[in-house]
Amino acid sequence: MRGLEKFNNLVEAFESLPTVGKKSALRFAYHLVLHDTFTAMKIANSIESAIKSIRKCDKCGGLSEHEICDICLDEMRDVGKLCVVESAKDIFVLEEHNLFDGRYFVLGDLDNETIERLEVLVKEGAKEMIFALTPSLASDALILYIEDKLKPYPLSFTKIAQGVPTGVHLENVDMLSLSKALESRTKV
Repeated sequence: MRGLEKFNNLVEAFESLPTVGKKSALRFAYHLVLHDTFTAMKIANSIESAIKSIRKCDKCGGLSEHEICDICLDEMRDVGKLCVVESAKDIFVLEEHNLFDGRYFVLGDLDNETIERLEVLVKEGAKEMIFALTPSLASDALILYIEDKLKPYPLSFTKIAQGVPTGVHLENVDMLSLSKALESRTKV
């Protein structure tokens, strides 16, 4: 709409977020500007504060407000288990449900520095490296590459199970998942 550049900019800003379409962006902008300015200011302040204070943990690559995150500093964590994930948000999923009691490592861009940071965690006591990556041929290749780079260390490598999700009919399962489920079948 002409004459509403600031409102249009707000709608476009919301639209740039993942999974937010034009209609949702318009609803958010309209609600915040005309019906709930307190929440709008709270969101704006929270975004500004988070941008200024959130950073990547120097050890694991997860999110932190300090140089080293609370998970890496937690002496109750099992340092023998290291879960390798694709992004910091994967840590939130596992932590939200208390599914893992070890330490994490966010892969991000795989380069020599990433391998060196992984080696540091291995030297600190990791005995098992668990890959919690999205199942794909690229992930399998990445796992093989990391295994090769870390083969001098006494380390076991595992990955999360793949296969048919609970409650999903076989006709709705992709072929890669179905073949992995057949390969990884268990005795009943």
